[in-house]
Amino acid sequence: MDTAQPHILVVDDDREIRDLLGKFLEKQSFRVTAARDARDARRLWPLGRYHLVVLDLMMPGESGLDFARWLRGQSDVPIVMLTAMGEETDRIVGLELGADDYVAKPFNPRELLARIRAVLRRATADSATGAAPGEPPAKVIRFSGWVLEPARRRLVNPQDVEVPLTGGEYELLLALIERPNRVLTRDMLMDLLRGRQAGPFDRAIDVAVSRLRRKLEDDGRNPQLIKTVRGGGYVLATSVERG
Repeated sequence: MDTAQPHILVVDDDREIRDLLGKFLEKQSFRVTAARDARDARRLWPLGRYHLVVLDLMMPGESGLDFARWLRGQSDVPIVMLTAMGEETDRIVGLELGADDYVAKPFNPRELLARIRAVLRRATADSATGAAPGEPPAKVIRFSGWVLEPARRRLVNPQDVEVPLTGGEYELLLALIERPNRVLTRDMLMDLLRGRQAGPFDRAIDVAVSRLRRKLEDDGRNPQLIKTVRGGGYVLATSVERG
């Protein structure tokens, strides 16, 4: 990833927000391309190499959710959603579609900037090695027949088929792998992944775990890898080998 000037696609039907974010993010050394709706974003998508998409969910015509679904079929580019206050259902659906984070409107541009930078850090290929401090980086990490290659952010299933992961899915899996057989509460996972505490009605972690279970072919009704601890959180219930 070219970290000198990351390219961000801003998709929002509000012209004032597009102009505000464009000017603000450019001052922060980002390159910004703005789209007025999902149709415009589809037109612009093949014309640039984008490192992150800031996406408004409530737009006329094709919704942000529909565009996010289409985008996930094209790329694993990180997505930061913009949602109206109280739109919990749309936020959850957006996270299920593979968005990496969200900011509720009205928002402080500096808060959005912090989220963008955090998501970009997680998406950088060499930002996480899977090794504890002081350990040499692991070339591969094996668990229950699966193989994770941290340097390439590559997950391979027991049939030797690569399984694509979004940035958020990779970071959640890595957080669990680094702490096998240890119960991680939702607050702990939220803090590890997003640097903030989960609210009492925030289902972001539950959604992320459910999505990761599907990628790992882990039956949500009777999971064997990522188990739910009632009243506690989640635990990766398997041994982990580094090599």
